Amino acid sequence: MTRGANRHYVLAAGGTGGHLIPAFALATELERRGHHVALVTDTRGAEIPGKPDFLPAHVLPAGRFGKNPLRWIGGARAVWEGRAMALRLFETFQPSAVIGFGGYPALPALLAATSAGIPSLIHEQNAVLGRVNRLLSGRVDAIATAYPEIDRLKPKLAHKVHLVGNPVRAEVLALREQPFPPFTEDGLLRVLVTGGSQGARILSEVVPDGLAMLPPALRQRLQVTQQCRPEDLDAVRERYASHDIPAELGTYFENMAERLADAHLFIGRAGASTIAELTAVGRPAILVPLPIATDDHQAANTREIVKAGGARSIRQERFTGKELAKQIQAMAQRPDTLATAAHAAWNCGRPKAVSDLADLVESFGGAEMMDVIRVGGEAPEVSAREALARDAA
Repeated sequence: MTRGANRHYVLAAGGTGGHLIPAFALATELERRGHHVALVTDTRGAEIPGKPDFLPAHVLPAGRFGKNPLRWIGGARAVWEGRAMALRLFETFQPSAVIGFGGYPALPALLAATSAGIPSLIHEQNAVLGRVNRLLSGRVDAIATAYPEIDRLKPKLAHKVHLVGNPVRAEVLALREQPFPPFTEDGLLRVLVTGGSQGARILSEVVPDGLAMLPPALRQRLQVTQQCRPEDLDAVRERYASHDIPAELGTYFENMAERLADAHLFIGRAGASTIAELTAVGRPAILVPLPIATDDHQAANTREIVKAGGARSIRQERFTGKELAKQIQAMAQRPDTLATAAHAAWNCGRPKAVSDLADLVESFGGAEMMDVIRVGGEAPEVSAREALARDAA
């Protein structure tokens, strides 16, 4: 099949934003390149906001395997049913490859692909290989990762690994070439605080008091924007008012990209999408990994940016107002220290993530698969996309 020929691809993802955001980004890029794309997910994923209009969603049964062995039989039965449905879909859609983004709904589709001899790959958004991706990693043809170091990935599978990064929203990526907002000795210090899609109570409890512990010269320059859970909103507003700190609060901000562009410092969780956006734009951060995240993957997500000097990570059990104030002072004691951290975060960004992932996907069904970026090796002289274009010529 030559470069430029229309192909069909199936994307399979769990019904959460963490799985679907990169899937939607890849679907948009593949559609832009002239391919046909379909989505396999669960009922949540089929209805989630942000799904491209051109992307048809197919809901398959997806069994879940918790700690209770009594539920395993039902889970296995649902996976087997979903696999059969996926095989019927593949017979009519005839995909060149199936791409999984994690989550239990991806399992039956990837199992169907491997049994039918259809090329398959998985994309891991976190620095720890997720449960479903661990189950599939030995079966698929390629493993696309967002970080150079991935926990729970067997060393013998290293030859399958391609470091591409996490795709981010176009409006966020557009900010990458904008300079870090000016921060002077007497200028405002704009702080953006979010706790993920559902908010985080610990941030509502700690951040206002921690900011109040800053030296007066720094505290008087604060301008805070904070996302809160609805039930925490009034209490947080009272805390800021009592500390005489100006703060704009809300349960959801539609123009988050603009607020990130204006921010000098971010405080929040360490989800994969959050870190991808921080590094795409280049914003210093104080990160508080979610302690109940599966396999502690949020803590692992912070390794690269912390090591580079672009962020500080505080475990939730140590996240107190005093510790927060200490870390803010260390990062914002001089304008140059905050700007240096911003540049370090920017250097961790992978702005070509969606393009590199699409190149890797396109290498199935065309020319022999080539590396986009190989972990631990040198960048290839010719990308997969270039090789396909050359063959077409």
